[in-house]
Amino acid sequence: MKLADVVFATILMNMLSSQASAGATCESLASLSLPDTTITMAQTVAAGTLRLSTVLPDAGPHGGIIFVAAKDLPEFCRVVGVAKPSKDSEIKFEVWMPTSNWNGYFMGLGNGGMGGSISYGNMSGPLSGGYATASTDTGHESSGQDGSYALGHREKVIDFGYRAAHEMTVNAKLIVAAYYGRSPKFSYWYGCSTGGRQALAEAQRFPADYNGIVAGAPALFLTHMQAASIWKAQAIRKNQGGLVPPAKLLLIHKAVLAACDGRDGVKDGLLDDPRLCKFDPKILECKGEDSPDCLTAAQVTVVRAFYDPTVNPRTREQIFPGMVPGSELGWSSDVGRMYADPPDITKTLATAYLRYAVFQDPKWDYMTFDFDSGMALADRIDDGVTKATDPNLRDFFRSGGRLLQYHGWSDPSISPLNSINYYNKVVDFMGGPANVQDSYRLFMAPGMDHCGGGDGPNTFDSIRAIEEWVEAGKAPDRIIASHIRDGKTERTRPLCPYPQVATYKGAGSTDDAANFSCSIPK
Repeated sequence: MKLADVVFATILMNMLSSQASAGATCESLASLSLPDTTITMAQTVAAGTLRLSTVLPDAGPHGGIIFVAAKDLPEFCRVVGVAKPSKDSEIKFEVWMPTSNWNGYFMGLGNGGMGGSISYGNMSGPLSGGYATASTDTGHESSGQDGSYALGHREKVIDFGYRAAHEMTVNAKLIVAAYYGRSPKFSYWYGCSTGGRQALAEAQRFPADYNGIVAGAPALFLTHMQAASIWKAQAIRKNQGGLVPPAKLLLIHKAVLAACDGRDGVKDGLLDDPRLCKFDPKILECKGEDSPDCLTAAQVTVVRAFYDPTVNPRTREQIFPGMVPGSELGWSSDVGRMYADPPDITKTLATAYLRYAVFQDPKWDYMTFDFDSGMALADRIDDGVTKATDPNLRDFFRSGGRLLQYHGWSDPSISPLNSINYYNKVVDFMGGPANVQDSYRLFMAPGMDHCGGGDGPNTFDSIRAIEEWVEAGKAPDRIIASHIRDGKTERTRPLCPYPQVATYKGAGSTDDAANFSCSIPK
């Protein structure tokens, strides 16, 4: 048993010995003593009365305010705390616990972008499902696009990188144990994007924190991911007139489907494995003047930059994989304000971490970034704080932990190849697929965008899948996903554990998951 586990167990035993077996009242939790942590509020919230405001994570460079009016929430105990594991830390978190019908489980929830706010909206679902749940602001308050918090604050960067999620988890489980008089039977983590990176960091650094982890589209290599955005932005700036307008993104997408849809045996507007699509945008190059139904030579160059991996110009080593065919409709979201007039990505997530946390310069010009020496310097300064690429998951697997990772094949923000690269890295480290499949599975979702959306089946119950895996030992051999429009299910399709894909059986509707099986592609 690790020292941290011993400390946690000792605190828990001492705390429970002073509480009645039935637990504590909600309001009494305000006086709960926790290491380096202060409880600032503990109150019972009547059913349907909660109204909270929070910074909207993806509301642009200046953020925005949304209100969470959770009229359908049951009565719950709301605990607000602040953890200060370092002199410059101020990790705010909240724990919500149903006053009745607790299912005995705890769920930690991830963040998006650069964090900066508690994920109130995400807490509502688990609470309504009977979970005790928690979320953190990752140690600072800002919009999800803003990295200025990191300027001169290395400890806050560490909090954002991995420490805030762990501190929240340890404190939340102690609070849950104090309130109910017993520890959670099982603990689960759910997060996508930054939340997916937090998920992998938890499994890698703190394997005892969670029994089951769902990691969606993880931003697991932040310095390299932002370098990839700069790669594309530099291509646009260096090729005058190369910015592809949104209408032409649709043109490219249609050309991709015309060239590659149907190769998987079903012509359905989806690419089951876009790696098989060898699409060259030059076929769309204008023969004469620029027009809406063709690409200029400069635009062809830029499109190729989106598809191509970001590479070190000296060593030719890949820094980050490129976008895959089928993701074109969302490309404008990746470079953010490059689609503004005039183009500018200086105030978006595309450069936020490198600008403030790494190079510590609000006026840093991304056009000066060197993908050889600059990339090496960025990784050296980051020092692995925001990196969750360690393939050594042995401790997590040995503790009985289960990891379910998913990624949309049409993700325009984080290349889906990034997830496949990590999965393969773990498989290689662990000595082959047979040593991984009982504990770790990756599901690729055709036609799904970043964390959801898109033309493909994008709605599925990963929480139920991870619960059945952890509690009943039933590893997910397929997860049924649906595409829903206006409240009606238009299509269902199985998501298969990588490297398997959904294969049409040859009879019945191609919109019915029952007519597909999971198999290794020939």
